[in-house]
Amino acid sequence: MHLEFTAEQDELRDGVRAMLARECPIALVREVVEKGAQPDALWAQMVELGWPALTVPEQAGGLGMGEVELAVVVEELGRVLAPGPFVPTVTQFAPVVAEAGSPEQQARFLGAVAAGEITGTLALVEENGSIDATRISSTASPDGDGYVLDGTKAAVLEAATADEIAVVARHRGTDDDGRGVVGAFVVPRGDVRVDPVDALDASRSLARVKLDGVRVGADRVLGEPGPATAAAVGRAVEVAATALAVETVGAAQEIFDISVAYAKQREQFGVPIGSFQAIKHKFADMLVALERARATSYFAALTIAEDDDRRSLAASIAKAAAGDCAALLAKEGIQIHGGIGYTWEHDMHLYVRRVKSNALLFGDARQHRARVADLIGL
Repeated sequence: MHLEFTAEQDELRDGVRAMLARECPIALVREVVEKGAQPDALWAQMVELGWPALTVPEQAGGLGMGEVELAVVVEELGRVLAPGPFVPTVTQFAPVVAEAGSPEQQARFLGAVAAGEITGTLALVEENGSIDATRISSTASPDGDGYVLDGTKAAVLEAATADEIAVVARHRGTDDDGRGVVGAFVVPRGDVRVDPVDALDASRSLARVKLDGVRVGADRVLGEPGPATAAAVGRAVEVAATALAVETVGAAQEIFDISVAYAKQREQFGVPIGSFQAIKHKFADMLVALERARATSYFAALTIAEDDDRRSLAASIAKAAAGDCAALLAKEGIQIHGGIGYTWEHDMHLYVRRVKSNALLFGDARQHRARVADLIGL
């Protein structure tokens, strides 16, 4: 397993960083947060540069790159708190279609994603917060050659603006009430009720998606409901969780950098506060947590890219490490800034909101540690 970035990956990072520096200043994020602006121009630029096509297979019209390249892009998005549909579309919706869909469905939906013609998201998690597809309560009842979906999904990213929503539901059949028989369905946003929620991180939207007798035709049923689809959804969730871990690393790195710059500039007793031993200890702990989260996140991306047997374990370790990193850097970043760190005018709270929100999406650190314990037989 190759653990060093290639020259091409370094060039990709440099190009993404340069573009985001131009097109996604913190002022844009504040416009989204404070005025409800839509980052359409930023998304259009991403489409023009081919970013949505990054991991779409070449046969479906994409670039056919891997999860490491995706992680490189997502970390940079985290550094600038990029709003918009990239993360839910490319790291949540597309993996479900890629893992569970037929070649025809992949060509149809992934080709449209690669071309920037549609955006999407994944509706899996419910009020219990579980990321285990076999523990969901939303149902899919057979209806002719299609299905009727009922239930409510929680914390769906960008559901209010996504064109398509990949919904995971439990098959309502005759065997064992359908428990463990999982299906995945692509539902147009216009067919469901989307109730926005007042999210901690207002730089992108969260919503509840309510399914009330929504009928899905056979052409929108990804694979055949059953254990194979449940496994496919599980693999897609690993991609989503790893991407959120990497994005958290990017935002946490910015918290660290902003805090270091402030500690060098802010003076007490005639010297920079960064010269105080207590502040140095804080930064040492922050850096250890940050590098641990980065290392585990990229290792998880590598295991997914190579379909390594350790991918499930690595993804959960990465998400747990990112959650720990988010908690520590959010606390210390504000503490180091003192009173100004609590103000709306300072940008720190924007980064804190992103990392704290990401820590809860697709399983928090506690859930993923429990999953690690199960996977290693504890």
